[in-house]
Amino acid sequence: MQRIRDSNTIISILENGEVVPRMSKELLETFLALKEHTGDRPKVKAKGSVSLKLNIEVVDGTVTIEAEIASKRPKPVHGSSHFWMLEDGSLSTQHPKQIDMFGGPREATRNTSEAFTA
Repeated sequence: MQRIRDSNTIISILENGEVVPRMSKELLETFLALKEHTGDRPKVKAKGSVSLKLNIEVVDGTVTIEAEIASKRPKPVHGSSHFWMLEDGSLSTQHPKQIDMFGGPREATRNTSEAFTA
């Protein structure tokens, strides 16, 4: 009669040996997601976790173990877009109170109250 008392042995034989590869795959995918989230930006942190939960049931001297593997990863990074809202509710990429310097020439106005001296 073989006695199994070591947790590594128990985990390695669960589901005919499929739990360890599933756990390894989940770890790798989590590592890659964290790496992608931080990018090459210095001092940027990303946190995640991978959990192995063993559900154990004993009935009439038999033990059934079900493995649950779960992970938490940061949400993907997405950029944002900035717009200005106009009075009619439409959006603009240009600030409504600034003059468009690329819109072409404008009519010049002259202040006639000031005298020019040479």
